[in-house]
Amino acid sequence: MDDLQELEAPRNITIKGILGLLMANISSGKDDSKQVISLGMGDPTAYSCFYTSSAAQDAVSSALTSANFNGYSPTVGLPQTRKAVAEYLSLDLPYDLQSDDVYVTAGCTQAIEIALSILARPGANILLPRPGFPIYGLCAAFRHVEARYFDLVPEKQWEVDLRAVEDLADHNTVAMVVINPGNPCGNVYTYQHLKEIAETAKRLGIIVISDEVYGHLAFGDTPFVPMGVFGSVAPVLTLGSLSKRWLVPGWRLGWLVTNDPDGTLKTPKFVERLKKYCDICGGPATFIQAAVPAIIQGTQDVFFRKAISILKQTSDICCQRIKEIRCITCPCKPQGSMAFMVKLNVSMLKDISDDIDFCFKLAKEESVIILPGIAVGLKNWLRITYAVEPTCLDEALKRLKSFCQRHSV
Repeated sequence: MDDLQELEAPRNITIKGILGLLMANISSGKDDSKQVISLGMGDPTAYSCFYTSSAAQDAVSSALTSANFNGYSPTVGLPQTRKAVAEYLSLDLPYDLQSDDVYVTAGCTQAIEIALSILARPGANILLPRPGFPIYGLCAAFRHVEARYFDLVPEKQWEVDLRAVEDLADHNTVAMVVINPGNPCGNVYTYQHLKEIAETAKRLGIIVISDEVYGHLAFGDTPFVPMGVFGSVAPVLTLGSLSKRWLVPGWRLGWLVTNDPDGTLKTPKFVERLKKYCDICGGPATFIQAAVPAIIQGTQDVFFRKAISILKQTSDICCQRIKEIRCITCPCKPQGSMAFMVKLNVSMLKDISDDIDFCFKLAKEESVIILPGIAVGLKNWLRITYAVEPTCLDEALKRLKSFCQRHSV
């Protein structure tokens, strides 16, 4: 408990670190009749209703058994992998990406590390969303880049507070980060809002780092639009992976892409820095890379539609159940990704001091794990993952309701 109480800012912690502490402490009060249900980690593969496409499995199996991909790959990625990713992303853009625009990474986390590393310089700062994915703050700290946080506005579908962005930026600001579809908020930004973000970045003379690891996982009224659509307005570094859309987070296949038709990010110096960091970091397994063209080309739309349908169903279950709990409110219904944020009213509860205390006691009493909002930058909020089998999710939310009723003032 002491370890959890010491957490004060998202840059000091990781999601996995907090979830590990919660899980480790369940045993002391665990009711053996209750299955542990985690609504904290965005790993859909823990549930049988989420599994990758047969085309993906066959492609990896074929690449491995061919014995043609047991050696090293180029550190920037296999040529056929870079080409396949460029063609896949170009389908949603008003221009064509080239293979040289794509750098293959070990998941999106390595793409984040490379992006911040190449932008780091003495005195630099980067603008990060709050709430947001805490790895950005951790990477910034390791590279001695100051993290400055701008708020997302829950009453406006978690849109970026662009006035705050302009107030935070100065001549040392190198980039701003946008996560769309949103993690942890479950939002999907409109074309107009993304355009306004790009125009703001242009005025400030900064790069947009667009985290699209949940790209195309949108099931609301707003369709997914990649930030690269506005690459001619402001230079964009797009980060993504196979992890979420293909339901294979453990394969660690990601990418960093320069969306920059005007060539700002293609100067020899910038490209050389990118290549050097790829040399240092290495990339994903060669046989996984080799499978990417067949994975992208062979996966049928029915696979994506099924995953989207389940996520819409489970997000609806969340919203319905949350309405039944007095001390928790949802400012806006999730539109995409696999998680969303809800606000916790601690004043309506007894013996609960804050969101960390709430999640710790919930885990101990009900064997349900939810991420405290402080992990992603918002105190007294909660992040709930709904990439969960529907019956398990419903059971977890019933236990959450019972817990809140038991602790109500």
